Amino acid sequence: MIERFVVALAGASFGLKGWLKITSLSGETTHLRSLKRVFLRDGTEYAIEGVSLSPLSVKLAGIDSPEAARMLTGAEMLVPRAEAVPLGEGEFYVEDLRGLEVFTLPGAPGAGKAGDPVGHIADVIEGGGGFLAEILFPSGEKKLVPFRNEFFGPVDSLSRRIELLETWILG
Repeated sequence: MIERFVVALAGASFGLKGWLKITSLSGETTHLRSLKRVFLRDGTEYAIEGVSLSPLSVKLAGIDSPEAARMLTGAEMLVPRAEAVPLGEGEFYVEDLRGLEVFTLPGAPGAGKAGDPVGHIADVIEGGGGFLAEILFPSGEKKLVPFRNEFFGPVDSLSRRIELLETWILG
């Protein structure tokens, strides 16, 4: 299970005291005010000295000049799972969906035996009409399927699997 999530990307420096503009990857911003620390992808930890919502920016301890802030441009900012945006009913972190085994629904037309494995979710991509699950088949082929209730059953977090309800979508 992934224990740290990327919550923001560092952008340009802002002001003269080392503030960094950031982009929230969840679209949520208010939870950023409660963060006390962030980690960069390389494991470096920074205490957060301040967060501003307008413009969305952060002040990291030890980053005290525009030059120091510029060195972090493009860095991914991660937080522990417990400090990530709280999930609503039926919501999942994308990281928790990656790697789920995809199985056919028992009795689905053209599915072969009930519960046959199809592949696994390699990624979840935001598309114009919603999210798309990228299914990776054992052959190496990939297909995109809308990640919606019409096509997928509930996520079984314990067995790390999900059922594909409509096999025709793979055609």
